[in-house]
Amino acid sequence: MAEKKTKKAAGAPKKRRKLAGKSIGLEPKELTSAPKPNNVSDLENLIEQDGGKVLASYQEGFGGHWLILAALPIAQIEPTPYQRNLSDAHVRKLESVLAKLGRFLDPIIVVRGKENERGIKYWTPNGNHRLSAMRTLGAKAITAIVVPEESTAYQILALNTEKAHNLRERALEVIKMYQELSTIDEATEENYALEFEEAALITLGLCYLERSRFSGGAYHPILRRGDEFLKKSLKTALPIRQERAKAVMELDDLVVQKVEGLKAKGLTSPYLKSFVVARINPIRFRPKDAAPLSFDEIMDRMTKAAAKLNVEKVKVEDLAKSGGAPED
Repeated sequence: MAEKKTKKAAGAPKKRRKLAGKSIGLEPKELTSAPKPNNVSDLENLIEQDGGKVLASYQEGFGGHWLILAALPIAQIEPTPYQRNLSDAHVRKLESVLAKLGRFLDPIIVVRGKENERGIKYWTPNGNHRLSAMRTLGAKAITAIVVPEESTAYQILALNTEKAHNLRERALEVIKMYQELSTIDEATEENYALEFEEAALITLGLCYLERSRFSGGAYHPILRRGDEFLKKSLKTALPIRQERAKAVMELDDLVVQKVEGLKAKGLTSPYLKSFVVARINPIRFRPKDAAPLSFDEIMDRMTKAAAKLNVEKVKVEDLAKSGGAPED
């Protein structure tokens, strides 16, 4: 008789990705051996014209993409406009460490784009905190890895490893990027799946724009399973996203009413909203082989369940059993 598979214990470490069966990429000596493409040579000339200094051009070893290591005038660089706000604590820590060591060893990533009204030509999707710290310390130049492909500026969620994002920051970055890209081309949401990371972040981003203290964490696990990328251009899909965000916020209004009812009963816990959302979650105990519910079906079922929820029947022990994380 075959042994039953045991469930993975909660909190158990995830298995590491297995090593690739074969080596890929370039050998170290190959990184500078190939002739430079014209677009890289042209970008080198532009960097020099902008007052920068090209230090090296090479192919990165993993994917073979060309990069330029350069020293750029710090006044010529700004963060991309669709990313999270600076963390004051993080910047202050960087300033302290850089001032103490007297060394800057971690190049920022930049792309060269169209010059704006202030004469800025370079944008960093990954390096805003380091840039701010160096500017505060009075640096004239900053070392940067210049990526020839301007589209890299939109891959901020994949590239920005400087500081962990929370849900609100991720969602706001996505929706700001979405709004910017919707004015550029007719690409669909699916075309930007890498940049947006999750369809749910688009909808939640609109919620956060409307309500800065929105408790997105309570709804994120559900939306991740029910919100999908739309096969429409960003410009066409944006009104649909706005309607979805409106539906989520209207549901949240109803959930808040139930939370207030529980508080009026004397129940106090940081898990109250998570408890209510869990009670009305239509996919929590849904069979794995059941057809997935659409976004509209999920919202409709949750709204009806929230309206029917009788807080007078909720007991203290029900709340104690629910567990879960507190909302944002």
